[in-house]
Amino acid sequence: MSASRKAQDVGLLLLRLGVGGTLFAHGSQKLFGWFGGHGIEGTAGAMEGMGFRPGTPSAIAAGLGEAGGGTLILLGLATPLAGSAAAGTMATAASVHTENGFFAMNGGYELPAVLGLSAASLAVAGAGRYSLDQLTRHKLAQPWLAVVGLAGSLTASAFVISKRKQTQQARQELQARQEQQDSQAEATDSLDTDTPATGAASDNGMPAGRRQA
Repeated sequence: MSASRKAQDVGLLLLRLGVGGTLFAHGSQKLFGWFGGHGIEGTAGAMEGMGFRPGTPSAIAAGLGEAGGGTLILLGLATPLAGSAAAGTMATAASVHTENGFFAMNGGYELPAVLGLSAASLAVAGAGRYSLDQLTRHKLAQPWLAVVGLAGSLTASAFVISKRKQTQQARQELQARQEQQDSQAEATDSLDTDTPATGAASDNGMPAGRRQA
């Protein structure tokens, strides 16, 4: 094995350790509450608030995509499928932060974008020689699996993002109707309150002679 090839394999191993470890940590927060996470219940509530419904299946899917994909990337096993699953999960996560711009310091999509692109790169490039894919003779790491995996994962991500947008739009329309109803109710209450007072004022302002008559 040439020195350049060995260096490439070491580089892929380091990339897998960084990307896979980070994904596993984030997924474990969602699934198990590890590393200061909120577990399934807390994550499900957060998912509902962000427009991913139902919340519990969404939390489980996100946690599995991160923890499961991250673990397989760490091991270098079924890397095309693992990288594809992680890339799709990160694409969905990035969509939540697009309104805040790119940088993470402003709540942007920087982190999920970097993780997603790195995972997609590993899905295409493979795990390198220092991996379980190498030991299993790439039976689960055929090049065509990267194409199929990325296509399927990104399609699923696009569907989830579209569904979330529909949920948010429906929520906004419901909120607008509720605010309109509240405004109309306040206006009606105001009229009901003012009417007796107006009548009383007119009666008190009537000349004495006419009141006696």
